[in-house]
Amino acid sequence: MAIVGEEYCAAEERVLTVRKTSHFSPGDGFAAYDHRTGGLAFRADTYGRGHGGGAASAGELALLGPAGEALITVRRRRPSLHQRWEGYLGARADGQKPLFSARRSSILGGAAAGAVVELLAPLPTSFSSTHAAAAELLRVDGSFPRRCCRVVAPKAESGGEAAVVAEIRRKVDEGARVVMGRDVFVLRVGAGFDAAFAMAIVLVLDQISGDESDGNAGEETNRAMIW
Repeated sequence: MAIVGEEYCAAEERVLTVRKTSHFSPGDGFAAYDHRTGGLAFRADTYGRGHGGGAASAGELALLGPAGEALITVRRRRPSLHQRWEGYLGARADGQKPLFSARRSSILGGAAAGAVVELLAPLPTSFSSTHAAAAELLRVDGSFPRRCCRVVAPKAESGGEAAVVAEIRRKVDEGARVVMGRDVFVLRVGAGFDAAFAMAIVLVLDQISGDESDGNAGEETNRAMIW
């Protein structure tokens, strides 16, 4: 399912370790590293062209490749009761139509309500009509503040099964038997799904959830031991 590009769709599941690189406000910065190679896969910039020459304008967030190339730009749509965000392919230009939109599933329930992601741009012609129907609307189940959620493509047809295309989990240091704090987590991207698009969803979820602790998620700030 190539959305940003075929080069971001692996034949096998891809695992990324995502680290939040700034704590001044939600979404200030992220860096994602490939679990297999250890190399930088993606990073995020929110500082804007007027603040250090970044890829995003004021009020926007840009997902960048390892060389600093803009892959997706996201910005909040105002006014919006559902915390609606829109994503644009590459560095957004004036008049450009959004690639996707994302919003809370409900204005009630906060971060626990999940989210809905809708693809707005035409899908590649290589998609069959069956796959296209499933790909146009994705849902996020679970809690991003707890780093426990998954991105699901609904049933494509009667009798079909919903497919988990990406999943966010807490990072575990197996050697030290330690669960890492919420600023470091794992993004698992299903085989054939666009990893750049999955990472863009992470950026939007971080903006939507903000500083919400979602129950007891805020009780721990650093690490928890596994006994």
